[in-house]
Amino acid sequence: MTFDSLPLLRYWSLPPVAMVAIDVSAILYWRGWRRLNRAGVAFVPAWRAAAFLSGLFTVWIALASPIDALNGLVLTAHMAQHLLLMMVAPPLMLLGAPLIPMARGLPGASTRRMAGRFLNWPAAQRIGRAVTHPLTGALSMSVVLFGWHAPAMYELALRSERWHDTEHATFFLASLLFWWPVVLPWPSRAQWPRWAMVPYLLLADLQNTALSAILAFSDRVLYPSYSDAPRFFSLSPLEDQIAAGAFMWVAGSLAFVLPAIVLAVRCLSTSADRRALSAA
Repeated sequence: MTFDSLPLLRYWSLPPVAMVAIDVSAILYWRGWRRLNRAGVAFVPAWRAAAFLSGLFTVWIALASPIDALNGLVLTAHMAQHLLLMMVAPPLMLLGAPLIPMARGLPGASTRRMAGRFLNWPAAQRIGRAVTHPLTGALSMSVVLFGWHAPAMYELALRSERWHDTEHATFFLASLLFWWPVVLPWPSRAQWPRWAMVPYLLLADLQNTALSAILAFSDRVLYPSYSDAPRFFSLSPLEDQIAAGAFMWVAGSLAFVLPAIVLAVRCLSTSADRRALSAA
């Protein structure tokens, strides 16, 4: 059976839990953003709202489009889905500075006041700073990335829809924690110097490169389920695995290296400005 015999355009799905989460998040953010905009609050401009909603749309594409239907048949499609959930959607959503707009979007004045008190509660702030610490983000990303790509765990996710959903949730949540100290969504504050985010991102790229190389240069199929799956454009299972590794290598490196370059340029510019002011 060849892959192109499948009616791909029909393979759109609406996973209920994910769709409810996406819809509720979009509604709360949009309501809160409009209230802030009408009040003349300038810290969440329109481009941030566009970034957040684009991130939600990316999650929807990853989970509802034919990409999700293909992930049990084509390893390359599964890698594309993981990249959308880990390296595209989270930074876009964090660029939207979602905390305050979503709190302001809650229904009822009393609910919004409770959310404000919770965000300002010292214990909640301490927990938040621990959870969003760069070490937490780096460790979470590493454990999730290598843990779920181990053959036994990967096969478990392919066989069980519940474990597959768990895999997606952990990918997304770990990536939010990883990207948090890089993006620093308002009103969070940096816990490390900004220049430290450059090696932080490059270390993540090194891990992505190592995993990609394992896939690309292995001489055997690491995930047996793909051996019996319908073929995609006559690619063998091993060729599909090599293509998946190459795709993950290139796309993942771009996702990590480009922000590292932007941060490095900004840090160097700031340092140069300070030296100029000191000289003056």
